[in-house]
Amino acid sequence: MHSTKKENIMEHSEQVAQLAHALAYVSNKIYGNNVDVNACVTLAVFHESSEVITGDLPTPIKYYNNEIKVAYKELEKVADDKLLSMLPQEMRDDYKKILEPDKNSYEYKLVKAADRLAAYVKCLEEIKSGNKEFSKAEKSIKKELENSPLPEIKYFMDNFIKGFSLTLDELD
Repeated sequence: MHSTKKENIMEHSEQVAQLAHALAYVSNKIYGNNVDVNACVTLAVFHESSEVITGDLPTPIKYYNNEIKVAYKELEKVADDKLLSMLPQEMRDDYKKILEPDKNSYEYKLVKAADRLAAYVKCLEEIKSGNKEFSKAEKSIKKELENSPLPEIKYFMDNFIKGFSLTLDELD
């Protein structure tokens, strides 16, 4: 899809980190959980590290069919292994936990949710800029977020998402 605003991996990762921080904070403050906020932020900062080597592949292509999805996951693993091999030996185990996190951890689930929120925010920004190419993606991602089993997503959507559609003049 054509974007009105180009985004790089670093900007995307920063936004996901901020969203993950918010979701973790909501999880702890509103729902009384004990989520490691710093772990969420760290995982988010590094969640696209493999793309330094692989480059980005548009989501509709990545998930077009199961063969491409599996092949891309294997490519990401090779890239992560390459990145880890470039670190001093004494740092590899620590960074392996970041680049290959426990996918069952709540922190990981919040980061994945933050990544979807970032995609949704990107759609909102593009539509706000007059780019209708993101309309279909906006609808499908919104539905996905609305059906999320994570209460933090519902809270975020109910309390914060509107602000991402406002212009600077409307922020008063």
